Amino acid sequence: MPASPSEQDGDERAVRCVRLTPAALISLRPTRWVWEHRIPQGALVLGAGREGIGKSLFCAWLATQVTRGSLPGIHQGRPRSVVYAAREDSWEHTIAGRLHVGGADLSKVYRVEVEQVGTLVGLSLPRDCPALAEQITTHDVALLILDPLISAVDPRINVNQEELRTALEPLAALADHTGATVFGLAHFNKATGADALSRITGSRAFAAVARAAIAFARDPHAHDGSCVLSQVKNNLGRLDVPSLRYRIESVTLTTPEGPGHWGRLCFIGKTDTHVEALLNDIDSSDGDDRDELDDWLLTYLAEQGGSAPANDVFRAGRALGFSSDQLKRAKKRCGVTSAKAHGWAWRHPHHDPKKADEVTDSNNRWRGGDGEASGSPGSSP
Repeated sequence: MPASPSEQDGDERAVRCVRLTPAALISLRPTRWVWEHRIPQGALVLGAGREGIGKSLFCAWLATQVTRGSLPGIHQGRPRSVVYAAREDSWEHTIAGRLHVGGADLSKVYRVEVEQVGTLVGLSLPRDCPALAEQITTHDVALLILDPLISAVDPRINVNQEELRTALEPLAALADHTGATVFGLAHFNKATGADALSRITGSRAFAAVARAAIAFARDPHAHDGSCVLSQVKNNLGRLDVPSLRYRIESVTLTTPEGPGHWGRLCFIGKTDTHVEALLNDIDSSDGDDRDELDDWLLTYLAEQGGSAPANDVFRAGRALGFSSDQLKRAKKRCGVTSAKAHGWAWRHPHHDPKKADEVTDSNNRWRGGDGEASGSPGSSP
């Protein structure tokens, strides 16, 4: 027979109690940074932007720096491990290659899966938080990447409502308890006239629970096709850190099954341009759809190694709301060429299929705003 409400209340009171702790007994802790002034240690941090802007490539870049100990911050000179949860990309075809061309210490990057009744499934938060925390401690993990964050949330939780907090708050507690930073990717919706955090798809809880947030946007006015990274939230530090400009390069590697192509994110210096200004500029521009499509197409091809099957381009573009005719017009405007091998493929205007880039440590060099290169990130930009 089910327990009556009064009996249920009595059982709850038996296991729950209110505790008061005087502030005088709470030890003070300074904020420490995984990436100086940008990504705090032991906190939930968001990376937000539209599709095709290089957010996942940034995750590979960040993992590389942490495993090499080359990022200015608490782990500089002390390589640490990274746990990488990705639900939308293949490890064999995409993620491992990005880490490889970026120069990551692959022995320190862990793919995370959950075994359930003999079957491997993805993370489900908050259910897997306790087991995840144990693995983070065991393997000396400094960074947990969730690409995207929303894919790791228990599907029974409505990510468009405040109940999303029931997944995010335990995740934030995991970060605080273990000292590992949780970096989760989020997508922008089509909202206009709002700040960057208001554009994040899903509940406002994403931005509310995160202690810091980085946003990405393409600069349609940049002649080199570069993009911009800006700090849009920083509850634990400065918000006025300089924005950074980056571009995406295509790298070709030899694999046992033939040549493979992967994208690599490279920072090229500081910029006075802020993501917020770029987003508002795109919203107010009469040609925003055309510029956005052109930028997306060039980035998509670069991320695919400079070339992609035409059918894949159409499929990815239509998923973002672009028609086949729009894509064809963008192809012509951007100087994208076609080639036929095992089917028609579209090629980036700067793609040379005969050239194979060598993987070097050049991606780990930091270029400051004055264009002076150094062997490591050095001081924070």
